[in-house]
Amino acid sequence: MTLSGCPHLKALKSEKAVDMTYGMINCFACGDYVYDREIDKIARHLNARSASQGVLNQFVSWQPNHKELDLLKKNTKRRRVEECSTIGLRGLINLGNTCFMNSIVQSLIHTPVLREYFLADKHVCQIAKDGNEQCLVCELSRIFQEFYSGISSTYIPFRLLHLVWTSARHLAGYEQQDAHEFLIAALDLLHRHCIAGSNGRSTSSPHNCHCIIDQIFTGGLQSDVTCQQCNNVSTTIDPIWDISLDLGPGLYNNGSNPSPLTGYSNSPGNYDPTSLLDCLKRFTKPEHLGSSAKIKCSNCGNYQESTKQLTMKKLPIVACFHLKRFEHSTGYHKKISTYVSFPEELDMTPFMSSSKTNINGSVHSTIGLSCKNKYSLFAVVNHSGTIECGHYTCFIRQHKNQWFKCDDHLITRALPQEVLNSEGYLLFYHKQILEYE
Repeated sequence: MTLSGCPHLKALKSEKAVDMTYGMINCFACGDYVYDREIDKIARHLNARSASQGVLNQFVSWQPNHKELDLLKKNTKRRRVEECSTIGLRGLINLGNTCFMNSIVQSLIHTPVLREYFLADKHVCQIAKDGNEQCLVCELSRIFQEFYSGISSTYIPFRLLHLVWTSARHLAGYEQQDAHEFLIAALDLLHRHCIAGSNGRSTSSPHNCHCIIDQIFTGGLQSDVTCQQCNNVSTTIDPIWDISLDLGPGLYNNGSNPSPLTGYSNSPGNYDPTSLLDCLKRFTKPEHLGSSAKIKCSNCGNYQESTKQLTMKKLPIVACFHLKRFEHSTGYHKKISTYVSFPEELDMTPFMSSSKTNINGSVHSTIGLSCKNKYSLFAVVNHSGTIECGHYTCFIRQHKNQWFKCDDHLITRALPQEVLNSEGYLLFYHKQILEYE
């Protein structure tokens, strides 16, 4: 007999016990259990003999017979359970023009790292212990538990709405609100409620904050102002939760509907189609501030003309891009419905501060660049209708290639091309490779 694993059993010097049901050996010296093939063979023989004598052992391991082996061979391409699972998909009741809130809630619920945090029950609340104040983070945690409980009926987010109304007065009431404004307000409230119970820290700024909201959503935007006289560069880095992108001067047409294929209509004054990459290139392009916006140079000591350039110093885990479709000018308000293409996978390397020399080049290729700055699309919030009367919906990715459209209480399957052909208002991307500091 050959005993493996335990050194005491190999030396055959310790007392031992043998379980003939499972083929396991227990060493009394170290308390370890060892599996042995010969003991297992003997146990199988004894179990088979007991079965032939009418003594049934309910713990005998299953061995497939010939019919079961044939069935297994014929079904080698079985779909994994998680690929067709709908756990986590629940509609949200519209409580009166609250589609803007529902679309953001769905996006947050399907943010992978945020989901793992709340389902692991890592939130420890401090501010709601005395019962005098309600915690928005606790409510979001409760919504996560509800969504992933296996229940598929629609959910009524009345507690969340009440908390938002009491904490953000400008969003109170049954008027239609802006989904982007709600997102920023929600992240700010979640951030404040997180740090309110973090060892007494009361700072309201996401600077140097390590709460779960800022770990996921906060990035660092670098602003470089270069003096045109002495080339002195003044650099500041500000925390951001999202990137708001202009759609370009050529896209401000007379409200005509563009073609989803070409990205532009036949109206005069409409220029070339645009994409998310085009918007990012414009965002990170150096801008000459002009003579009317002179800045006092710390090196020259005089007010000089300068150039300003924005780049990403630090990338967040979740990058949210806000396409500025609502124009508010003196005397009128307007929605830009022009199609802006966006990819399923995005590489942010060309827009990093470390890649400044590449920003002014031609179209950036996403092939062969650094993998650590690559993102995958997982949610898209859309707005249909006009600026006065509209409706918010969102697409969310449940699995790698499984997309669903969330229209308040209604959840329907969607094709990836349907998502990419949508108008797009808020685009949520998740980092493919996570780095831990």
